[in-house]
Amino acid sequence: MLLAVDIGNTHTNIGVFLEDKLLINWNVSSDSKRTVDEYGILISGLLSSISQKTDIKAAIISTVVPPLGEIFKGALKKYLNVESLLVSHKLKLPFEIDLDDPKELGADRIANAAAAVKLYRLPAIVIDFGTATTFDIVDENKKFAGGIIAPGLKIQANSLSSFTSKLPKVKIEAPKTAIGKNTINAMMSGIVRGHACMIDGMIKLCEEELNAVNKACVIATGGFSSVLFSGLTRKFDYINKDLTLQGLKYLYELNK
Repeated sequence: MLLAVDIGNTHTNIGVFLEDKLLINWNVSSDSKRTVDEYGILISGLLSSISQKTDIKAAIISTVVPPLGEIFKGALKKYLNVESLLVSHKLKLPFEIDLDDPKELGADRIANAAAAVKLYRLPAIVIDFGTATTFDIVDENKKFAGGIIAPGLKIQANSLSSFTSKLPKVKIEAPKTAIGKNTINAMMSGIVRGHACMIDGMIKLCEEELNAVNKACVIATGGFSSVLFSGLTRKFDYINKDLTLQGLKYLYELNK
């Protein structure tokens, strides 16, 4: 079995694959202050809930927090006796990186692009709703054409409440109308519907620049993808919350 770990700025997603099936996954906080032993004990505890704990033979890790990648790698070696593959632009990839500097491409975005190539038609636009909202664009010739990075929904919500004296902290959910009748609804419209308008506009601009024969396949991943769906003019073709983990599995198969 394969352990796939996607370390984000806020949360870390851990999944266990048996052949092509994602058996189970967990979401834990990303904390670079935790030690190898703390993460080792945490992972061992999570794995104790499945009977095949000792069957994990390999691991692959993507991280946007480099120190945490090394901590997880050490924890998996010490507690599971498993070697880990760290994702970078240096791996064998199912696409060509067409960027000014390939090493700038984050490991999670590499995994998302790999999953898009493996699972969906091209050209593809992957939109990942994490701490940041990122767009990863793979053209019809399997080139990673570039991307977009925007503040995520939580960043926007926290910024409004932090930098204004009268606006409260809010739970992010889709408003029923664009025109808010109270402060909370007005904030939700600006954050959620405003984000949806940004996504609609960016998809349109990306497709114009791709100049492809067919429309792009738009794939959403991340926790807020379903929140935004109702506010979009151009709906997502697919919502796949396990996309990054599936991309990691594919990258492992290419490089094992």
